[in-house]
Amino acid sequence: MSLDEHTVVAQVARLNLKELRFWVRQGWLRPAQSDAGPVFDELDIARIRLLCDLRKEMFIPNDALPVVLDLVDRLHQTRREFRALAKALDEQPEDVRHSVVCRFQDIHGTKYTAEDDR
Repeated sequence: MSLDEHTVVAQVARLNLKELRFWVRQGWLRPAQSDAGPVFDELDIARIRLLCDLRKEMFIPNDALPVVLDLVDRLHQTRREFRALAKALDEQPEDVRHSVVCRFQDIHGTKYTAEDDR
């Protein structure tokens, strides 16, 4: 899905064109560029909705938004890395998985049970 600015503004009720362009200039959104201008994908739309929530419902000021967005981006990156690590661990033999889980529990100070997977 690739949407132009006007389609995005029509699709996101809490957004106007001036705000959208400001957010792109600030680097809070990084849409792909086409000959006709910026084009937005599903991830851009999700970020636009997040920006609307932060600005219009939580009243986060513009000068604080880069910090909040950086933290959100870091959280998503950490989650991607954790999923990759979990996948790599799942591909290991049972004894290796058990050893890693036990060592993690020792370091983290927690006990892991099968119910934690749910």
